[in-house]
Amino acid sequence: MKLASLALSGFLVAHEASAFAPYAGGSANRAAKTSLDVFSTPGTLGTGEGWIDPSSPVNTAASLEKTLAESLKGSTFQKRISILGSTGSIGTQTLEIVDACPDNYVVDALSAGNNAELMAEQVMKYSPKVASLSTPEAAEKLRAILKERGCADMPEIVHGADGIVEAATVSSADTVVTGIVGAAGLLPTIEAIKLGKDIALANKETLISGGPVINPLVEKHGINMLPADSEHSAIFQCLQGVPPGGLRRVILTASGGAFRDLSKDELFKMCEEDARAVQKKATTHPNWDMGAKITLDSATMMNKGLEVIEAHYLFGASYDDIDIVIHPQSIVHSMVETQDTSCIAQLGWADMRLPIVYSVSWPHRLKMPYKPLNLAEIGSLTFKAPDREKYPCIQLAYDAGKMGGTMTAVLNAANEAANEMFREDVGLGFLDIPKLIEGAMEAHKEDFKDKDVTLDDILNCDAWAREYVAEKTKDVVKAPLIV
Repeated sequence: MKLASLALSGFLVAHEASAFAPYAGGSANRAAKTSLDVFSTPGTLGTGEGWIDPSSPVNTAASLEKTLAESLKGSTFQKRISILGSTGSIGTQTLEIVDACPDNYVVDALSAGNNAELMAEQVMKYSPKVASLSTPEAAEKLRAILKERGCADMPEIVHGADGIVEAATVSSADTVVTGIVGAAGLLPTIEAIKLGKDIALANKETLISGGPVINPLVEKHGINMLPADSEHSAIFQCLQGVPPGGLRRVILTASGGAFRDLSKDELFKMCEEDARAVQKKATTHPNWDMGAKITLDSATMMNKGLEVIEAHYLFGASYDDIDIVIHPQSIVHSMVETQDTSCIAQLGWADMRLPIVYSVSWPHRLKMPYKPLNLAEIGSLTFKAPDREKYPCIQLAYDAGKMGGTMTAVLNAANEAANEMFREDVGLGFLDIPKLIEGAMEAHKEDFKDKDVTLDDILNCDAWAREYVAEKTKDVVKAPLIV
């Protein structure tokens, strides 16, 4: 793929900058209105072009029958799980659920990065059959720690990309929790699906990059794709019992991230005058305790754009029927609108354990030792439409999603690369992140593919987009903002 020129001399890249221009119609135009309009505009009434078969068990007669059959089995079930990313926030919170419900879960495999100490504690406590770490050195350290502690039931210790796949495909597990960040979760998820394992999906990139490959595999192997992040879990829960054809619109809520209380002009001025303060604020979330990458994605609101794409693949809704609304309290985790214009919302505290527990217990409702929601304590809930000029990453995601094919893989990889370099403090500005992403999307149009997309296509586009961003970061220049 050829690296197209990218002149970053202003707020927009020196192409047509179509991703930054308002749409003439559709959900992009709706979101620019008042918060009231976000809830009242009908979109395509759930019947427009772009609806697809969902990857999660909703919106079909077969999914209703499956849900009912599973529900009637009662909550005495036992699942055997593999956790990818066991030392991260998703993994450790999943293990807290295992601790709370020991009769319902057995841990068969764990994979993580390089935290051998924490992995050793987990192995000693849960006795998995497979334990995987990122590097040979970390794996050797784990082995030494376990021997020193007298581990009586030593797991198979593996490492690297192959090790993650081995953890995901351990024969005894029936459910895989994908808690690793980035495109690294794509291949192990595919291999687990091929073996008929259900997926508790906490890895956005699986569907954002790999949707054209993943959705057909889900249908072929008849597995359950169960969302484990708060917004998509909320939508999934709201759709329980909604009959085929009943869904009209999906409404994703967003906290607004670190800069939600600043106007566009205030944010741009802060970026120009105090880049260091912007960097510090962008990596601190006001509501959620999340990883560094996702926290920055929340600040740019790319996380919400990525969730739009994920919602399209999970629930089948067209992009014109997926809206975003900012909800600073993070109590309403998302909503659906049905054909009769009823809105069904899922509410709860900002606690990631809630969506995770449903992803590994669906369709059952386990009794958990969590603080009950108290609306009187909250007092008020507020909503407003996002400013797409302040948050250009939202429109970039809608544009990539509507193009489909390999474009969403480029969007995701370019964002990951720019996000990482911003956090590594190489001199990349906050507003340079969307510039680089759009530049990659524009350059990719020469090689864009939307038919017969393969895993190799996705992985090649992912690698190319990362290379593109790394190269073009060198060309970023300081310049006045064009607003």
